Amino acid sequence: METPLHDRAPGDEITAGDRRNATLSGLQAYLIGLGLAVILTGTSFWAASTHLLWMPGVPIGLAVLAVAQMGIHLVFFLHITTGPDNTNNVLALAFGVLIVFLVVAGSLWIMANLNANMMPSPELMNMQMQH
Repeated sequence: METPLHDRAPGDEITAGDRRNATLSGLQAYLIGLGLAVILTGTSFWAASTHLLWMPGVPIGLAVLAVAQMGIHLVFFLHITTGPDNTNNVLALAFGVLIVFLVVAGSLWIMANLNANMMPSPELMNMQMQH
C-alpha cells in the first residue's frame, strides 16, 4: 500500500513513480525545516537580548528553544523518523546521547569531587592565618 506524498514523514522511502513529485516534496520539507530553524534561532537571540522576559527564566527558555531546534534538525535534515527502516538510526542517536550524558555528568562529578577535596592554596592559607 502506497502512502500519499502529503502523508509521509521527511525521509520516508519513495517509489520510482513518485520521483518527480518527491523532489518537490523533499524541497518543500527542507524549506519548512529551514524556516522553522530560522524562526527558532531568531527567537533565541530575541529571548537572550530582551528585557521583556523574567531574567531567571531566560536560560530555561533558551534550553527549550535549543531542544526544539535539535528536534527540527533531526526530523527535517537528518530524516530521523519512527519508521521501521530507521530503527538503527534511532538506536545510534540514543547511544550517542547516552555517551554525551555520561561524559558531561562524569566530568561534573569529577570536578565537584576535586573542588571539595583539594587543599587550599598556600596564599589562601596565609590570608586565613593573618585574620
